[in-house]
Amino acid sequence: MISLVIISGRSGSGKSTALNVLEDQGFYCIDNLPATLLPPLIERLLSQQTTSRICVSIDARNIATDLASFTNIISDIDSAQVNTNIIYLDSRNDILVKRFSETRRKHPLSDANTDLSAALVRETHLLEPIAEQADLSIDTSNLTIHQLRDLIRHRVVQAGQDFALLFQSFAFKHGVPVDGDFVFDVRCLPNPHWQAELRQMTGLDELVIDFLSDNQDVEEMLADIANYLATWLPRFRDNNRSYLTVAIGCTGGQHRSVYMASRLAEMFSNDYANVQVRHRELPHAGSKAD
Repeated sequence: MISLVIISGRSGSGKSTALNVLEDQGFYCIDNLPATLLPPLIERLLSQQTTSRICVSIDARNIATDLASFTNIISDIDSAQVNTNIIYLDSRNDILVKRFSETRRKHPLSDANTDLSAALVRETHLLEPIAEQADLSIDTSNLTIHQLRDLIRHRVVQAGQDFALLFQSFAFKHGVPVDGDFVFDVRCLPNPHWQAELRQMTGLDELVIDFLSDNQDVEEMLADIANYLATWLPRFRDNNRSYLTVAIGCTGGQHRSVYMASRLAEMFSNDYANVQVRHRELPHAGSKAD
């Protein structure tokens, strides 16, 4: 059995970083593989039995007609002998523009008649067939390079050994995470922001934890979400899902969502070996649940 990881996404979203992480983890990696060469490559590897883990990057530098046929190309791969996972990376347009400005790199689709903004729009359209097939979509807008490396290691490498579960808190005012498989809204719960002594704290601080855990509505919602996940997570895992993201949102992503995501991660770490918690608006607070 070959483990095949396909990395794709728009330029500047972190594909090279993801590819380097997997190469460091022992994957045989190929950057910018022509999509039509994927089936013959896998066929050769199966016949030679030279490697069991391979990662390829397929992006907008491919021939447009090949990208449009991506679904058919994937269907030509024998699923009985190859476990395929497609990872799609992306970021907000303003973040990508900023990254290109900082690095002074040229977008592969830009030219004298196509500026960066137009190139990004065209790239989105070209990669849509891959994005629609993705098993995991990662929004790298708010990730540092170190956080992206850790996320790839935990979500892709370790997922090959066990079901990977990520609980992520976020602020609705900054947008819903594009990689959330389940999204829960906890804005109806009491908000510690309106308590002057708690305003500058987070859902990781004891006083905020005490404030929320003493509220009946908070505990009832926590129990309801936990019961729902306990029922349905095994169904996803049994359906060959390697990873799943549960996103918990409140207004500012500082108190209620942080508390709920942390509590859920703690609860489910008893049932799953690879449980992560990440607080999107608290960039230094993500960690493995113990």
